[in-house]
Amino acid sequence: MLAAVQRLRRSADFAAAIRGGRRAGRGTLVVHLLLDEPACASTARAGFVVSKAVGNAVVRNRVRRRLRHLVRPLLSELPAGASLVVRALPPAAAATSATLATDLEGALAAARRPRRPR
Repeated sequence: MLAAVQRLRRSADFAAAIRGGRRAGRGTLVVHLLLDEPACASTARAGFVVSKAVGNAVVRNRVRRRLRHLVRPLLSELPAGASLVVRALPPAAAATSATLATDLEGALAAARRPRRPR
């Protein structure tokens, strides 16, 4: 379980990260990372989106728990005030924990890279 200060809970926080953050996807998930939050926040925060397309309630909760477990140590590497939204895709239901970890780390690394000039 993530501490209360590490969780995104308001709909506006999710919307800000999804609309304004950098997006990177892999086979089982998509990551939205917003680094432009005010510095008054003491820690990075994370939220999870697992839709009904992933599976029934039991499967969705299992995927959410697995992702939460994988995100917890990665939050300390993000700057204070960052917002991270992890959106699970349907293949996440059948993925192994190693696959989820690889996809999460790869997507997070891609989202943290500076944008290329156009």
